[in-house]
Amino acid sequence: MSQSTEHPAYLQHHFSDAEQQRESVKLGMWIFLVTEILLFGGLFCAYSIYRAWNPDIFFNAHRFMNIELGTTNTCVLIISSLTIALAIRAIQLGKKNQTLVYLGSTFVLAGVFLVIKYFEYAHKFHEGMLPGKFYTFKGIAGTNPHVFFSMYFLMTGLHGIHVTVGMILIGWLMYRTKKGHFSSEYYTPVEMTGLYWHLVDIIWIFLFPLFYLVG
Repeated sequence: MSQSTEHPAYLQHHFSDAEQQRESVKLGMWIFLVTEILLFGGLFCAYSIYRAWNPDIFFNAHRFMNIELGTTNTCVLIISSLTIALAIRAIQLGKKNQTLVYLGSTFVLAGVFLVIKYFEYAHKFHEGMLPGKFYTFKGIAGTNPHVFFSMYFLMTGLHGIHVTVGMILIGWLMYRTKKGHFSSEYYTPVEMTGLYWHLVDIIWIFLFPLFYLVG
């Protein structure tokens, strides 16, 4: 048996076989995802505290959110979770071209999400609905409406950074897939990026109702 068969190019030297490598990578990814959940969990707790302290402000301020754009972005991310799941399935079956199509679709959908978010942010910047001392909008009744927008920009902005990181990872996957680095035998990076992207989707599923719907 040749050396390349015993030790495939994708298998790191400190692993005895591909399955051990895959399980180790998966464990590492789940640990990372737990830290992400803890990060956003702390922010969700902060949101709950500030909302309990300022219920009227949060109610009045949420009416100035664009529900149509928020709903569109929710649908975009849900569809993107489907396309990246299909990409994982395609590479498991060794279908390189289908994998590229699904990864490309996910990349485009992520871009659409950020473009929509840009228009939302631009409108709020123009109106002065900004966090902290930068808040200048006069149309919301009550005191300290900047608290709502401080939480909004902090949480959605951090989520947007995660979307951007996801796009970089997906672009990297597309490059490596095109080069033939992944196959039905080795697709761990595609699978792990899919896990990360599902987390990004789930976080938005919580952010959307908290800022756009809960009155």
